[in-house]
Amino acid sequence: MTEMRLQKFLSGAGICSRRKGEEYIKAGWVKVNGKIVTELGVKVDPDRDLVEVDRDAIRSDSASIYIALNKPSGYVSSCHQPDEKIVLDLLDISERVYPIGRLDKNSTGLLLLTNDGQLHHRLSHPSFNHEKEYEVTVAKPLPQGALRKLASGLPMMGTRTRPARVKRISARRFWIILQEGKNRQIRRMVRKVGNQVVGLKRIRIANIKLGNLPSGSWRYLTRKERENLLKAL
Repeated sequence: MTEMRLQKFLSGAGICSRRKGEEYIKAGWVKVNGKIVTELGVKVDPDRDLVEVDRDAIRSDSASIYIALNKPSGYVSSCHQPDEKIVLDLLDISERVYPIGRLDKNSTGLLLLTNDGQLHHRLSHPSFNHEKEYEVTVAKPLPQGALRKLASGLPMMGTRTRPARVKRISARRFWIILQEGKNRQIRRMVRKVGNQVVGLKRIRIANIKLGNLPSGSWRYLTRKERENLLKAL
């Protein structure tokens, strides 16, 4: 495992926020391999280094939490949004977790949440090429030529979308598998072929499937799901 800044390690381990971690370090409450650390630039290897906060030994894997949530429409994929319902309102756990990536307010389906900082980075960063699968409903029938354009890639935001896998379900519904996640990408792509998204549901991220998880409900990932996800990334 690669090294990371100490305050990022503390946040990823679910001990505190990154900002609070900086305060703990400056206050002399954090030890690395038995030595007090007060500098914010120090890096640690979670697999080799022993980190202690106020004498309590911690390791990132001991506190790692991985959650799959079926996000309903109307919720924001954020930890804090004034005057909005946020996805954390749907969880009844005491640990601090963070959404990985985003589903916009009107979209539904699979959202992963974790306190594992490295997994969060890998799944959020477009360079890691993990697949995300969506079920899309559009306002009017979509011609076969439009589906081919969606699959081959379209100009967007100064670049071009990567090739995608697309399969028709019905005249107004299709599946699409992406390996990137530009802001409101599918909605923008559909507008470029002269249509409009009226329903967008994410059903898979990498090897994690939404399945029959009810809307608004959540579950912990199974050990097999966690192992396969971490291995794939």
